[in-house]
Order: sequence, then structure tokens, then C-alpha cells
Amino acid sequence: MTRNDAFVTLPDGEHIARLGQGTWEMGERPERRSAEIDALRAGIDLGMTVIDTAEMYGDGATEALLAEALAGLREQVFLVSKVYPHNASRRGVVASCEASLERLKTDRLDLYLLHWRGGIPLEETVEGFEALRRDGKIRHWGVSNLDVDDMEELVEAGGKACATNQILYNVARRGPEFDLLPWLRARRMPAMAYSPIDHMRLPKNSALGDIARERGLSAVQIALAWVLAQADVCAIPKAGTVEHVRANRQALDVVLSERELRMIDDAFRPPRRKVPLEML
Repeated sequence: MTRNDAFVTLPDGEHIARLGQGTWEMGERPERRSAEIDALRAGIDLGMTVIDTAEMYGDGATEALLAEALAGLREQVFLVSKVYPHNASRRGVVASCEASLERLKTDRLDLYLLHWRGGIPLEETVEGFEALRRDGKIRHWGVSNLDVDDMEELVEAGGKACATNQILYNVARRGPEFDLLPWLRARRMPAMAYSPIDHMRLPKNSALGDIARERGLSAVQIALAWVLAQADVCAIPKAGTVEHVRANRQALDVVLSERELRMIDDAFRPPRRKVPLEML
């Protein structure tokens, strides 16, 4: 087998890094600030150039941290942020985006996502996203935590330009494999997996641990390698230290064998029926 492809492709043909960096809970504790900035910058050096954040994270504090971390590096990064559902009206999307841009100290986002489905009609959100794109404030837009029925409604609402769906997906939460991932792949729309190691809650006394011991790696690295092996999926694990970033990057070079993949399937069964989309 060959090594994992380092990129996934957006619907318009643009390639982005398969392994990126998440930032949830970053920028909220002053004593960790320096280490978090070092970690993000180290990840960029290692090619983990998709960086995901949101206006929700730390009520904007995470975006402010990212502005500092990305000083002098902005052009190397595919920068993603997300809008709260209650801010996702036609005008609200624009106002939230402009506030995020100010905190991030940049003139545009590479990708702007609806954080989850709220009460505002999707048509309004799409109109706001398209206005931002026309004005050059975002390059792509997408969604997060939307299931198949929501995605179908989005398309009907004029959302055919959606670039991705960011979802909770890891070896322990495989529900999207039944219908959502096939739906996205049929439209050449990659998924973006958040919490790809389930917030470190994956059992180590399982196939993950057995494979890890054989390879001299950690169970977490095997779990991340499994996500990275899935077609048309990129992953955005968070790492607050340089050491953790390097360990995550090593997972991209792990090519799981057919035997190891069967071991993981036996321990973490793929879905045989529709499972409602989970979210954190």
C-alpha cells in the first residue's frame, strides 16, 4: 500500500491539507498561551495548514490568539472560522464575519461555516455567505453538524456552493458512514472531522492499543491514522504543545494494513442502520 494522500479536494478543485489543526478551548488560559502559539506555528511548519476556529471559542479569545500565532504566516494557512446559528441571518452572517476578521487580523477567511443548524432559514444564511464571497471576505463557505436531511434542504435553499460539512467523526462515532459520508462523496464534498480522537476518550485496551504496541506508537495515533485513511475526509485535532503536534503529524504517515483495519472494524463496528448525527 502507498502512504496516505496529504490532501483532500474541495468541490472547486482546490487542494487543502488532509491533516489540520483545531483550536477549541485555546486562548482561554493565559499560562498556556505561549505553548499554544508555539504548537500552532509548529503545525504550520509541518504542513498542517488547515486551521479551524469559531467565534464561539472563548467568545472570540481563540481567534485573537490565532491572530498572534499567524503573524507573518497568514499566507501559508487555509483559515476556517464558524458563525453561531443565532447570528446566521443575512445581515448577521456579515456582521459576525467582519468581527472575526478583525479579531483574526486578516482581510478574508478561506472557509466560513455555519456552526450548527439553528432557527434562521438556511436561505438567509446562504444569502449572507454569498454576499461575503462576492465582497472577497470569504473564499469558500460550508456547514457543520448538518445531517443528510439538512444537507438536502440546504441544496434546495440555493446552497449548491457548499464546500464541506464539518462533523464529529472518529472510530467510536461512525454513524456518518451509513448515509452522510456517501451523500457528501457523491457530490465531491469532503467532510472535515472534528474530535477525530474523541477528546482522548477512546479505549486504549482495544485493537487500537494492540496495533499501537506492534508499531511502537500510541493508541491515539492509530485512531487518528484511521480517520486520515478515510476517503475524502480531513481531520482537525487540537494540540496544545509542540510535542503533541508532532505526534499528530506522525499519524499521517501511518498506513494501516487490511488486517489492522479489520481489527478496528471488529472493535468499533461500522453502522448497519441510520444513526442520528452526533455533535459536541
